[in-house]
Amino acid sequence: MDKILNLDSVDQYNSLYGLETLNPLVSVIDLNKATRQMDYVHWNYGVYALYLKLEKACDIKYGRRSYDYQEGTVVCFAPGQTTETTLTTDRVQLNVLGILFHPDLLRGTTLGKTIKKYTFFSYEVSEALHLSEDERNIMTDCLKIIRMELERGVDKHSKTLLVNYIELLLNYCMRFYERQFATRSHSNRDVLTRFEGLLDDYFEGELAERDGLPTVNTLLTNCAFHPTTSGICSRRKPARLHRNIFRKK
Repeated sequence: MDKILNLDSVDQYNSLYGLETLNPLVSVIDLNKATRQMDYVHWNYGVYALYLKLEKACDIKYGRRSYDYQEGTVVCFAPGQTTETTLTTDRVQLNVLGILFHPDLLRGTTLGKTIKKYTFFSYEVSEALHLSEDERNIMTDCLKIIRMELERGVDKHSKTLLVNYIELLLNYCMRFYERQFATRSHSNRDVLTRFEGLLDDYFEGELAERDGLPTVNTLLTNCAFHPTTSGICSRRKPARLHRNIFRKK
């Protein structure tokens, strides 16, 4: 089995690629400035990550499925998700921008309470966000603003401003995702949304403490799916959610 690298901090990522860390909780990534690369890495994310890949320089697998992306697309990952990345070029510097931020940055903020609404971190994880040129420019502008704030150093306003800028970036991503999926069928995503929402409600309420871990049958029944006949049981995402039950508990 391949060794899984637990990505628990922003500085850990920067150290692997030879990048500077300006803030221990958030970093704007520019792999054009990388001084080293990893040919293959099996990530277990402990941070939120959003990458704007302006070239297709690697293959990404989430579980057993290949991540669907090409050049000019955004890919997003959240804590608890595991991916495999294989470099497809021998160059050290890559045309990839992005941002990593630790969940601790969001503690006590409005974004910390609403981060789950940005569903591209969850059920759409195997499909990239394909951007137009104007949308890419908006993304890069947001990243530049965050980078400039990081370069100012830390004061009493830093956390508020950084979280606000990150929220702006995520809101743009949500708009672009909704545009991308506007003409597609939402049936499967709606099922998964209900499933994840039910799971979150269970652990945020009193049921988890009173009744312990929920069963998969109970969750699927509440989603109006029969556990033995519904095709949802064979999908990748519910399996991951079932594993997350134990992680959250």
